[in-house]
Amino acid sequence: MTRHRPWPPHPHHPPPPHPLRVAAPAAATDSGAGKMARLSPGAAAPQVDTGKYVRYTPEQVEALERVYNECPKPSSLRRQQIIRDCPILCNIEPKQIKVWFQNRRCREKQRKESSRMQTVNRKLTAMNKLLMEENDRLQKQVSRLVYENVSAKSLKTKIHNASAATTDTSCESVVTSGQQQALAAPRPQRDANNPAGLLAIAEETLTAFMSKATGTAVEWVQMMGMKPGPDSIGIIAVSHNCIGVAARACGLVSLEPTKVAEILKDRPSWYRDCRCVDILHVFPTGNGGTIELIYMQTYAPTTLAAPRDFWTLRYTCGLEDGSLVICERSLTQSTGGPSGPNTPGFIRAEVLPSGYLIRPCEGGGSMIHIVDHVDLDAWSVPEVLRPLYESPKIVAQKMTIAALRHIRQIAHESSGEIPYGAGRQPAVLRTFSQRLSRGFNDAVSGFPDDGWSLLTSDGAEDITITVNSSPNKLVGSHISPSPLFSAIGGGILCAKASMLVQDVPPALLVRFLREHRSEWADPGVDAYSAASLRASPYAVPGLRAGGFMGNQVILPLAHTLEHEEFLEVLRLEGHGFSHDEVLLARDMYLLQLCSGVDENASGACAQLVFAPIDESFADDAPLLPSGFRVIPLDTKTDVPSATRTLDLASALEVGSGGALRGSGDSPGGCTRSVLTIAFQFSFENHLRESVAAMARQYVRAVMASVQRVAMAIAPSRLGSQIQLKHPPGSPEALTLASWIGRSYRAHTGEEIRWLDTEEADSPLKLLWNHSDAILCCSLKPAPMFTFGNNAALDMLETTLVNLQDISLEAILDDEGRKALCAEFSKVMQQGFAYLPGGVCKSSMGRQASYEQAVAWKVVGDDVAGAPHCLAFMFVNWTFL
Repeated sequence: MTRHRPWPPHPHHPPPPHPLRVAAPAAATDSGAGKMARLSPGAAAPQVDTGKYVRYTPEQVEALERVYNECPKPSSLRRQQIIRDCPILCNIEPKQIKVWFQNRRCREKQRKESSRMQTVNRKLTAMNKLLMEENDRLQKQVSRLVYENVSAKSLKTKIHNASAATTDTSCESVVTSGQQQALAAPRPQRDANNPAGLLAIAEETLTAFMSKATGTAVEWVQMMGMKPGPDSIGIIAVSHNCIGVAARACGLVSLEPTKVAEILKDRPSWYRDCRCVDILHVFPTGNGGTIELIYMQTYAPTTLAAPRDFWTLRYTCGLEDGSLVICERSLTQSTGGPSGPNTPGFIRAEVLPSGYLIRPCEGGGSMIHIVDHVDLDAWSVPEVLRPLYESPKIVAQKMTIAALRHIRQIAHESSGEIPYGAGRQPAVLRTFSQRLSRGFNDAVSGFPDDGWSLLTSDGAEDITITVNSSPNKLVGSHISPSPLFSAIGGGILCAKASMLVQDVPPALLVRFLREHRSEWADPGVDAYSAASLRASPYAVPGLRAGGFMGNQVILPLAHTLEHEEFLEVLRLEGHGFSHDEVLLARDMYLLQLCSGVDENASGACAQLVFAPIDESFADDAPLLPSGFRVIPLDTKTDVPSATRTLDLASALEVGSGGALRGSGDSPGGCTRSVLTIAFQFSFENHLRESVAAMARQYVRAVMASVQRVAMAIAPSRLGSQIQLKHPPGSPEALTLASWIGRSYRAHTGEEIRWLDTEEADSPLKLLWNHSDAILCCSLKPAPMFTFGNNAALDMLETTLVNLQDISLEAILDDEGRKALCAEFSKVMQQGFAYLPGGVCKSSMGRQASYEQAVAWKVVGDDVAGAPHCLAFMFVNWTFL
């Protein structure tokens, strides 16, 4: 290897500066709090010298720090003003001040980055410890399974060898009888007045819980998609082959153990199915812990099943290593203990040893182990609904993961990094979410002690009508009552039903219902619900089969840390139907909660709940929630991903007959879900029967619309159930794609810039995957779209089915329509034209800008060269 010698310095050129020697006007070593003040207290102010370092006195540093706190990046004029306002800085040049602020910002950035890296390092250290413990537990589980396998083989051999011999089983029968008698004998009754007996139950519960949380008492199987990491929710596992159903979670949170315990004990704040928790007795223990006897009621998930209640003992104590434990189990005849209250209409379920292990982490924060193990008495429900009570994944989503997510959300909010929505703090917005969810649960369950009573039931459609004549009791004393209830006198009417939905993932169905409200909602009913917020509502409307609904605009308010739930305001632009219906012309507002739309969340319940609000949107405004809940009855690993089905064609696996198949589709794959619908309406006493008839008819219409939507968006039925003009994969679509590319080349003399040339043999795939929005519309007096690629469907926020109901005029603004009219003759004569950039509007009212648009005639195989349609390409579009 050739070694290069450095060139000698030129005698007339000065040597280059040393790379570590800053000769400077830059105050690279300045710091806050006077750390770099190098002068003695009696030294004079620094003299500006571009060849030396600038040193600042503590007084000067203090003055600069005050300015920095107000304005970290002052302008040139601001820096000059600083020198004029602070006489102590008069001997420092503005350039030096600029360098000081640059270094100060750099140090601040480095400090934040260092703090962030230390936090990540602590998380990784704690997660590494957690993974090592999990690895030890799994090794123990493997050893136990190997031992059980060897024992089973040995027992099988003994049984086989003894099968030929004749033995007297009288002794065996006696032993067996004795065992059965021992098992049947209940333990001595331990009542609430005997703390020693309850402490014995508590210690047994603690031992059983710890064996599940850190031991091998339950065979745990990790849920798919739950990967450990510094920013992940944690390690989630579900039970396999055990009594009841169980779920387990391990995770890290940046809250202290006592705060975590306080949050977990407040179960109604994070467990949405919890109706109430009553602590009936509290006993202190000698080790500083507490024993609580708790009665808890939960809502029914659907109208087809009864709600559950629990009678449990909860034990809170500290361990020698500083950990905090909260464990719980049901008190039954087998465990002993006092008997709990019995409420008519509830089915008693059992909590097997469960709880929370909270360990403090070095440097702050906590490591949490959560175990939820329940027996929900699945045999008491219809067979079709038993998967709701036998699925450990549903328990994991509703209880275990929900608790861990809520704690992480509180920790994130405590850091002050979450922006406020609509000028409200996160806690206020979270209260709105809880009120919406609770109000919907109250409507579905309809408990008599809340004032609900059955009005009638339509046996043919299974639509149940219930009324509540005590609405103020339902909404709570801390909520302002509606003007309708206080001024006129009336109540709340609820129409609800449940139905089975097949072949549609719950997340996909709820997303579609949210984004395409016009497919199922009636604007007249929405207007009636909005009018209930005013003191003088108008008459009960009749349903309109083809009523026109204005655009809907979604205004985000808040979302959880992992975006599994979000709160938003939905603005519905009103349009008058006639002169007598002026109220319909007013904009309507809905507070809407959407959750469970993550297609990767196995066993998650998807829900869309909304309630009308007025423009004031007060914190104590009354809410009357209605909506949909979709719960999976059986989960298949081969169900297609929900992200690819909203546009009905995003996978584009071209097959025969235009059928679409994703990479995960299975010929025999089937998804079943139970859909629960509940709509609430306020009514005046003299109009109750009219409102009931309207509500029954409306829910029946919504059920029919949902069935139609489910059939339309079902991934397994796209090829056979939906008739599209140009479904991707059909011969017509392939021909149209060829015509589009060929016509563009013939008119402009250029090729469309394809991003992926590997699929050049398929013009349809090239067209579909193009990043620019490409649309085709008919040549009619009112041009309607006939085809759009994937980017076009995203830009218009629609599907291939609904695209054919959108006109070209509806998406263009005034400037776009004027530009198209001016260039239309050029398009028809020369074959193409370039249109200036502008703004278009999606089907949901959102605005999207584009840099340029190209319009050209699409000519088919006709000899005469007659145009088949017009094509438009919106270049580099983006939502505003």
